[in-house]
Amino acid sequence: MDTTHDLSIVIVSTNEAHWLTACLTTVYAQAGSARLDVVVVDNESRDGTRELVAREFPQARVVSSYNRGFAHANNRALMTCTARYALCLNPDTEIVGGTFGELVEMLDRRPEIGLLGVKQLDSEGALYPTVRRFPSARRALAEAFTAESWPLRPARLGERELDLRRYEGEIECDWVTGAFMLIRREALLGAGLMDERLFLFSDEPDLCVRIKGAGWKVVHSPAMTIVHHAGKAGIKPALVAQEVFARRVYAEKHFGPAQRLVYLGAIAARHALRAARPERRAASAHALRTLFGREAPPFGAPPLASIDATTLAGPPPRG
Repeated sequence: MDTTHDLSIVIVSTNEAHWLTACLTTVYAQAGSARLDVVVVDNESRDGTRELVAREFPQARVVSSYNRGFAHANNRALMTCTARYALCLNPDTEIVGGTFGELVEMLDRRPEIGLLGVKQLDSEGALYPTVRRFPSARRALAEAFTAESWPLRPARLGERELDLRRYEGEIECDWVTGAFMLIRREALLGAGLMDERLFLFSDEPDLCVRIKGAGWKVVHSPAMTIVHHAGKAGIKPALVAQEVFARRVYAEKHFGPAQRLVYLGAIAARHALRAARPERRAASAHALRTLFGREAPPFGAPPLASIDATTLAGPPPRG
């Protein structure tokens, strides 16, 4: 166990150097009493990511990685980390409340917590719902028929927790979004690293279902607040298609035949219905072709030899 650092912070940059100055400045400013090992993954960037880090943040490390997806890049860095906690943090984030020292102290007192998410605001300062429930056939069917917009619906019918009042306190949950995932080392070793077959999307619920299955809790805490500058890109057909492919991989991994059939059918129905809207037509058509195997996923499917939970699982977690 590393006795030099309390927390390793992994930030993957794929041509995202323009976010790094603000992100890393706030990371170090909010360190508190925590001894940080900050690792920036240069994911085949061509924008001077490595040079910026060396020039402005020489105390940080840079790990080079081929661009084989979010999971692959995080795994390359996590393999070099030995602190007792590791944080996967998006580069387009800023820490605006709380300190890492406080989070480490809390986790030291709470050995049952395996993975932690925190309060997230969007660029305008509005609370963004990051607490999620695991995918299921029932929730996919509800989403196909836009259940989130229904005036009355059961709270647990959707994947997202939309009662914003709940974010003011601690919530035990299924999974949290990947812009901020603070993970106990023992939980990560026990459950296995990220599944690299998931180039983008579904990596968070896949990791959390394994962590919970190993006996740990997944928790949202308001002890820290971050700003996440996301959601400005609009509808990108390639990303929509990749998300559908990731959901298919997740379903094949975690669902039985009957639930998998209904789940994928619900996803197909969702995109068939959305294809009627002109602004969604191209993205939904691309998603359907990918879902039915008529097109390869936009960012490719990693080889079968890629890291999976079963190959990296370590000894059973303690605590």
